[in-house]
Amino acid sequence: MTAAERFRSVYEEHYPRVLAYATSLVGRHVGEDITSETFTVAWRRLNDLPHPPLPWLLGVARNLVRELRRRDAVRYLAAAEEARRLTSGDQTHVGDVAAVVADRHVALQALASLPEADRELLTLIAWQGLSTRDAARVLKCTGPTLTVRLYRARRRLEKALETAQAAEAAPVDGVHTAYPPHGQGAPA
Repeated sequence: MTAAERFRSVYEEHYPRVLAYATSLVGRHVGEDITSETFTVAWRRLNDLPHPPLPWLLGVARNLVRELRRRDAVRYLAAAEEARRLTSGDQTHVGDVAAVVADRHVALQALASLPEADRELLTLIAWQGLSTRDAARVLKCTGPTLTVRLYRARRRLEKALETAQAAEAAPVDGVHTAYPPHGQGAPA
């Protein structure tokens, strides 16, 4: 296999996941740039590419995002929503669309309220589907350290979800904003 064939194989297999990861951190347009830069680095360092390459590629993308964040602030909530859309395949589910949107909004609010390190760890595991071992490689820490961090991040997320749900359910100025049950309320 030539170097070009090897690179093409790595690129085709891992591009969507690197793009989703970068997008979850910085949004779609900047995520595309980070992904391109990541694969440029991979091409230059093709002989150094480990097996499996995904954790290494995500580590490169992470470092590029860190460099970018030193220069420019990015809104996380919009990026997280775009990454969720990319990784879910935008499948439409039958059911109460309003409830799904409200639940997603609450979850994204809770996620956005967490420290950046917690958000990154949770998205690597949940959205990118990395094992704890591979996530530890990306974050450059040991497996046991990552396991402890993951446990704590999940607990903080649970508390943030409870807080966000309580805030959504709380009345605004003493008035509940939920619609009345079907058949009740203002006359038609």
